[in-house]
Amino acid sequence: MKEIAIIGPTASGKSALAIEIATRCNANILSLDSLSIYKEIDIVSAKPSKEELALVPHFGVDIIYPNEYFSVERYIQIYSQAKEATKKEGKNLIIVGGSSFYLKTLIDGISPLPTIDEETKSKVAKLMDSLPEAYACLKKIDLSFAKHISPQDRYRIEKGLLIAYATGLPPSAYFRQNPPHKIASCKIFAIDIQKEKLLDRIKKRTKKMIKMGLIDEIYYLEKKYSRAVTPMKAIGIKETLSYLDGKISSIEELKSSISTHTAQLAKRQRTFNKTQFTDKVFLPIEKLKKAIIEELAD
Repeated sequence: MKEIAIIGPTASGKSALAIEIATRCNANILSLDSLSIYKEIDIVSAKPSKEELALVPHFGVDIIYPNEYFSVERYIQIYSQAKEATKKEGKNLIIVGGSSFYLKTLIDGISPLPTIDEETKSKVAKLMDSLPEAYACLKKIDLSFAKHISPQDRYRIEKGLLIAYATGLPPSAYFRQNPPHKIASCKIFAIDIQKEKLLDRIKKRTKKMIKMGLIDEIYYLEKKYSRAVTPMKAIGIKETLSYLDGKISSIEELKSSISTHTAQLAKRQRTFNKTQFTDKVFLPIEKLKKAIIEELAD
């Protein structure tokens, strides 16, 4: 069994490329997407269609409901299940998606979390009601740790506070005592796409999502799960909620808002992939496809 990862900015064609290669190279797919894990979030996540999901076995898609908790630790469990099943089938595994943070964690490893009791979880959950206050609290506990994460990084702030209250140690001290263990080893293939072409793809995908029923999907999700659940803060969802509130006055303005924010996300993804994955094959999509097929055929 061989493992490879396909990364690139949102709307660059990763999923279609992975499916094409999987059908040609006897492979399963592990989604690397922070929205596709949720059931009922289909259009805004640009999730593979039912036909595509039937064509190639996918892991990491439709795992939990939007009001259920998800973490990188859970993603590691999904990876382990995908690897075990794929190995038994005698196939290859293609990891693909835009949430490269998960891939970085698989490659670099993660420190084991301490046992956290319900009282500690409840205490931290109350602090997390106000992200600025939670971040300020973390700074008091461990300034060096807090300085290396964003004040908007809800996941790391919560994790730092949980560790601090559960162990009595500053998070940085805990991580020194509990170094990470490598989880996965795979060759990384990154899509090189021109900025203008990517922007055009983003605009077309946004238009397609709205035509497919994006507004109805978000209306349904809000009614069923409220706006408090984590995925309701995602790009495409928050803009549509503003449209439903009347803050965005037209469909054209909605398209523009989603496209602009998606392009900003793509820029952040490019920067992350460039700085965090130095050892990778970086090519335009057609040349990349050839390189991946050659890799899996060896």
